[in-house]
This record gives sequence, structure tokens and C-alpha cells, in this order.
Amino acid sequence: MEEQFVKWLRSVAPYIHAFRGQTFVVAFPGELVKAGTLPVLAHDISLLHALGIKVVIVHGSRPQVEEQLDLRHVKSRYYNGTRITDPEALECAKEAAGELRLDIEAAFSQGLPNTPMAHAEIRIISGNFVTATPLGIIDGIDLQWTGKVRKIAYDSIHPILASGDLVLLSPLGYSPTGEAFNVRMEDVAVSAALALHAHKLIFITEIPLIQDAEGNEVREVTSHQVEELLKTRQLAPEAASYLRYAAKACIGGTPRTHIVPYATDGSVLLELFTHDGIGTMVTYENVETLREATIKDVGGILKLIEPYEANGTLVKRGRELIEREIEYFSVMEHDGVIFGCAALYPFPAEKMAEMACLIVDPEVQGEGDGETILNHMEDRARALGFDSLFILTTQTAHWFLRRGFVYASVDELPKDRQRMYNWQRKSQVLIKKL
Repeated sequence: MEEQFVKWLRSVAPYIHAFRGQTFVVAFPGELVKAGTLPVLAHDISLLHALGIKVVIVHGSRPQVEEQLDLRHVKSRYYNGTRITDPEALECAKEAAGELRLDIEAAFSQGLPNTPMAHAEIRIISGNFVTATPLGIIDGIDLQWTGKVRKIAYDSIHPILASGDLVLLSPLGYSPTGEAFNVRMEDVAVSAALALHAHKLIFITEIPLIQDAEGNEVREVTSHQVEELLKTRQLAPEAASYLRYAAKACIGGTPRTHIVPYATDGSVLLELFTHDGIGTMVTYENVETLREATIKDVGGILKLIEPYEANGTLVKRGRELIEREIEYFSVMEHDGVIFGCAALYPFPAEKMAEMACLIVDPEVQGEGDGETILNHMEDRARALGFDSLFILTTQTAHWFLRRGFVYASVDELPKDRQRMYNWQRKSQVLIKKL
């Protein structure tokens, strides 16, 4: 149990380092509050806050507005999924937003011993941070006091976040003439993420994990691929709506947008601090990148290879050597965290190259990433004009044999590499023709 805890804590450390000081916009619908999961979400957001993440919370209120309208015996009216906000509906939206604001503030005021909120002392600031304008008349339908976000008061929000407080935004906006407008939670969330240059926008939703027309789980998708998914018209309306807003945020400049189900306990933490997550991540470009390394990657490479140096699988290199040889390395990263690497050392006289340090994080081994890196290094060697690729290994020969390498002798290595061969390690030599 203790070993598992230590292993898990070490595995999330790269994410903690990457996220500290970043701004996250966390948005959820009124259904989450109605389902009774607000206290648990408050625990998880308070943990993000404790890790140095700046959090802006955006809440929805649709079921609460419906309840208020029912109490007044007023029927809800919609046009293309958008509420027509007449004066009575606007009053209900105000009442619902006020009640939800108090519930959210109360949830973050918990501080009982032996709970995740102990010693948290979190402060939530809300206000007239959203400027809105009316949607107006669409297809002859007057949407009345239904509005859209025109501006987010980012210059007022940044100092609040910098001081260590959370910011709460409700689905209401205000005009310079003093009018209030009912706006969509998703509109507020996307607008806030873009205005604040947020690192992530997270929708915690009432829908299960999104699936495509064939029933395949949609785990990672680019904003361009979202358009193709929407064209199939096979998605549930709620899933299609969230994907549209997620893609809009990414196209506008938000690096990552996540859509996670609140039905899963700890869904936000699982999505953010595990490699595969449990929801759908939308990016402008592919989130998984395989590229040549830079000096900024030295720390991530060291973290990967140090355990293998400690158990003798790899020869110890040290930071200074990695820094000098960084041009030979390629890295694979996921959401900004390096989880795979390899190095390619050239021997141009013999038109050969050595691949070394092929490592994939143990947490994600078995998913084909090692083979992807190998293929990348082979392509890189071909592009440099080499005819063959060789490796020296003490423990992974069979993995390379299954991928086209064959056993060879030390005499078949380039002359300079023969002179550096460590006869104490007695590494096996394998070569592959390119």
C-alpha cells in the first residue's frame, strides 16, 4: 500500500510542476448541484487550488431556473435549444443564480478536521465581471433577455487570482445600460478561458463519455476533427453542444479543453493527473507530440532515465552529459509532460547510427509508444543518410528482435564505438538495416 502511494505520488509530480501557476476555468451545469455532488467537487477544486493552480468557476442553472418557473406555474420556452428569457424567466434566473452562488460559497467554506477541506480557508469572489449584449431577434423570434457574452473583466479577475482567491462567474451578464441578461454557462466559460488566457477549460458535465457513430470512445480529438464528428449527426445533442464550445475555445487559443462526466467520483483529478484521463480532451492540434528535444527537456529526460540508471539497465549519464548531447535526443510528450525519449548517435564514416536511451514511462508501457519512438528514430536515421541502426542492450534484446533487429558482434560496430564498448557490461549488439 505504501509503495503504491509513493509510486502514484511520484507519477503525478510532472503534472503538478506543469500546472502550478496556470489558470484553469472549471465549468459545470446546474444538474451537478441538483445531483448532490457539489461538496465532492469543492474538495477536488480545493486540491487544485492548494497545488498552486488559479481557478475560475463557472456554474450553470438550467434545472434551478426550471424549478423556479414551475413554482410560478410558468412554462419554459425555447428556440433551437436556447431559452427565451421573458421577464418572469429572467427573475427566475436571478433567483437561481443567487441561490447557487450561496450553495457554492458554502461548499468551499467547509473546514472540518479529517476532510479534504481542512485548513483550506478558500475565499471565493464574485461580481459583475461579465458584460453581455442581447441575442436579439433570430428567425423572427425575440429572445428578449437572453444574451451573449461581450466582455470578461479580465483586468479585475487577474489580481484576484494572483492574491490566491477563486473567482465565481454566474450565467448572468450585465449591459452598460444596467440591464441583466441570461447567458449560457458554456458561453461564459469559453469567454473567460479566452480572456484570461487559461491553460485549460474543463467542462464537468451531466453526459457520459462521448462516443462516435461506431460506439468508439472519443478520448482525444482536435478542434478540426470535432467538425467531422459533428457532420455525422450521430452525437447526442448535449455532447455535440459541449464539443462545439470546446472546439471554439481551442480555436480561440485555449490549449486544452476537457469534457468529463461528474458521475465518476474525482473525475477532474483523474482527467488531469493520469495519462489517459477519463473524459474527452479537445485540442487545436494533436496533444501527443513526438519531436526533437531542446535544452528545456533535460529535466524530463532525467526523470525518465534515472530509475533505469539506478537498476543498471542504462549507463549513468548525468545532467551535464545530457545537456551536451541534447541535440541527439527525441522526446514524446503528452499534455506538456515528457513520457518517452530516445537518442540517436551518428557514426557517419560507416553510415551507421546508434539508438540509445529508448525509454517509455512505466505507467503507460504496453500502449505502443515504444514502437512509435523506434519508428521515429529509424526515420530520423534514414533522413540523415544512414544505412543501418544498432543498439546495445543488456535486458531488452527480444523486444528489438521482434522489430527487425538481428544479433551482431562487437566487431560489426563502427570503429569508434568498438573502442568505447564496455566489456564489463557485456551488452548484446543488435543491428537493423534501414
